[in-house]
This record gives sequence, structure tokens and C-alpha cells, in this order.
Amino acid sequence: MSQYPVLAIDGPSGAGKGTVSRAVATHLGWHFLDSGAIYRALGIAVLDLGIDLDDVEAISAVALDMNLRFDAGEPPVVWLADRDITERLPGEQTGATASRIAAYGPVRKALLQKQRDFRQAPGLVADGRDMGSVVFTDAAWKIFLTASVEVRALRRFRQLKQKGLDVNLASLSEEIEARDLRDRQRSEAPLIEVPGSIRIDTSELSIAEAIEQCLAVVKTRI
Repeated sequence: MSQYPVLAIDGPSGAGKGTVSRAVATHLGWHFLDSGAIYRALGIAVLDLGIDLDDVEAISAVALDMNLRFDAGEPPVVWLADRDITERLPGEQTGATASRIAAYGPVRKALLQKQRDFRQAPGLVADGRDMGSVVFTDAAWKIFLTASVEVRALRRFRQLKQKGLDVNLASLSEEIEARDLRDRQRSEAPLIEVPGSIRIDTSELSIAEAIEQCLAVVKTRI
């Protein structure tokens, strides 16, 4: 067990984990791990290489060799080898690919140590779907951040509209529900609420309120 504390924040897509987790990490002065970005980066690598999404062995090999780097900042920059892939990470194809390949046990195993290496002094805020259940089972604090499908779809709709993309709210809702089901039913590290974790529903919360509630969990247990 590492001496460096971890705050694990898990939950479904669109609940606000990324924004909230980064802000909490900045407030605490801790390192930040966006595990979803790791899987999305792998999805980009697999797509660019033209690998069949059913070829688990080939995808696992890419995961083992993947050279990934996060540059701190607002917004943070993600590098895959010498390429800045930050702009591509939020894409729908990237997300769908990441969700699919994340269900493969060998792929998750290949990326497990890469995630654990982010645990450094003075502490780490880890954002994902299995941070508290698999990657950092000894995390000092575990939060399950969620929101209704309707709210999450509307948030995604607004984000994509701001980027000038033509999107359909009903289709987004269906995609989110399908991704939720896939994440919960996968055999390897399914999305679950770990016993003892603190559930925070952001459906009716502002970003500032969600951040404050997460910080309160840490402060009350120190």
C-alpha cells in the first residue's frame, strides 16, 4: 500500500467527473488522473492504426507500448507519443471506441500499472469508472458522482452544439444509456458503486456546488 493518499471519483459518462476532479485536485495541490483519457487515447491509437476492434491481442499490444503524457494546465494537454491529441479526446467515435475496448480484460490489465504510476506525493485525485473498485482499492476516499441520463445527455448536447456540431438530443440519450449498460455489464471491472463510497448526484448541482461537496468529503475525513 502506498503512503500517498488517493481520492477516487467514479461514475458514468457526463456526470461531471472530469471538471470536478480537476478542480478538486487543483484545490488540494494533488496530482490528477483522468483514466478515461487513457482509454480514449488508446482508442485513438487503435483507430489510427486501423486495428479491428475485435482483435483483443493487437489492442493489448498497443496499450502496453503506448507512450502517453499529460501536461498540466487549464485545459490540460494530452500527448500520444509526439502528437497532441487533446482536441480528439471528446469525440463521439473516440468515446464509443474507448468504451468498447475498455471491456477487454487484457486491455485493462495492460493499462492498470500506467494508472497506478500516477500515485505520487502529495496525493492523487483519480477520475474514472473503476478507480475505487479496482485501480486504487485502498483509496482513502471514494466518491460515486452521477446524474440522470436526461441531464447528462443535455450537457453533452450543449457541449457539442457550442462546437458547431449537428447533434440530436434523443440519439445522445440513447448512446449514453447504451454506454452505461455496457460499462455496468462488462465482465472486467464493471462500473459499480463501491460499498462505503459517498454518492453525489450532480443533476441539480452547479459545478461549484459539486466541487464543494467533494472537497467536504475529504475535509471531514482527514
